Amino acid sequence: MLAANYPQGLLIVISGPSGTGKGTVIKSLIKSLCNSNSHISILPSVTTRSPRTGEREGYSYFFRTKDEFLEMVRKNQLIEWVEYCGNFYGTPREQLENTLKAGLDVILEKDVDGALKIKMAYPDSVIIFIAPPSLKELRRRIESRGTESTDAIEKRLSRALEELEYIREYDYVVVNNSVNETVSAINCIITSEKLKTKRNNGILEKIKR
Repeated sequence: MLAANYPQGLLIVISGPSGTGKGTVIKSLIKSLCNSNSHISILPSVTTRSPRTGEREGYSYFFRTKDEFLEMVRKNQLIEWVEYCGNFYGTPREQLENTLKAGLDVILEKDVDGALKIKMAYPDSVIIFIAPPSLKELRRRIESRGTESTDAIEKRLSRALEELEYIREYDYVVVNNSVNETVSAINCIITSEKLKTKRNNGILEKIKR
């Protein structure tokens, strides 16, 4: 409901180590925001990795071959891109900017590198770090997927340790003990950001009229 008061949408970037439950949190967050009539859009990343069970083109990700992805890089069609665990991920520029200009809030799911690059390109964006309760729990969550080899799991855990060091670079951090609690916390963050004076420059004139 609040989003309609702004000439441009709010860009929200959610990231954190693989296995923290970002995808599940974002799905629940989108559902809660849609139920409250918020103007919200989720923009999938472009990736070269293979789809997992249940993932859909244009909804989960934009799936592209490596050659197609590198062509997008060459044409400057990505705001940021990164290689992660042997695959490429990037943010499509045109779709993001058109959505924000239309007044819709946008949620992006990014790894740490992507989130920090987007913050540099869009200083008014809000970046939120989703942290695991512990590394032991993070390992359990990754193993429970049943989609990763032992070697891949170890790589993801090693990467997680590196990513945790960047928490201080974020606007907010939320420990994902439970999906409902995490979604509630993020909703509070979004509401708080929308009430900041810098996002309500026209409110004085509106009140006077």
